[in-house]
Amino acid sequence: MVRRILASSRYFIAVAALGSFLSAATLLVYGALAVINVVWDTIGQGEATVDGGKHLAVQFIQLTDLFLLGTVLYIVALGLYDLFVDPGLPVPPWLHIRSLDDLKSKLVQVIVVLLGVTFLGAAVEWEGGGEILELGVAVALVIMALGLVTLLSRLPIQDKAPAGGGSAESER
Repeated sequence: MVRRILASSRYFIAVAALGSFLSAATLLVYGALAVINVVWDTIGQGEATVDGGKHLAVQFIQLTDLFLLGTVLYIVALGLYDLFVDPGLPVPPWLHIRSLDDLKSKLVQVIVVLLGVTFLGAAVEWEGGGEILELGVAVALVIMALGLVTLLSRLPIQDKAPAGGGSAESER
């Protein structure tokens, strides 16, 4: 009875997958509408300046950031569903998630890109002052920490055998 309940409880993860999917869809649709809005406003403005181009570039970089976040949430939704509900989900081979570590790795990779895009947007809009250095150092520290966590998670786990060299099972 308990085994059956626990075995079927994996379907609760479908709620998380659906929530991630809806979040991704919302961000992607919102991003598309924002792109249309920026393009419409740019065309309607009728004036092209270097400063305006700089701000337009920042807007598009930030919208790219939004699309990347939507993509990450989509990958999380697919990964959770693939891991817990239906491992036969038809996805491209590069998107197949074999473990939670695979999912975390993909998530960390995109977070690094998001941080880079965020910093780039801030750097393009930078008008002098030390706050860009503080932001750059903070972003670099977070990226280094994520890189270290990713590296350490890929190291093989060493089994600690008892002092006699045998396993605890063989001594019984």
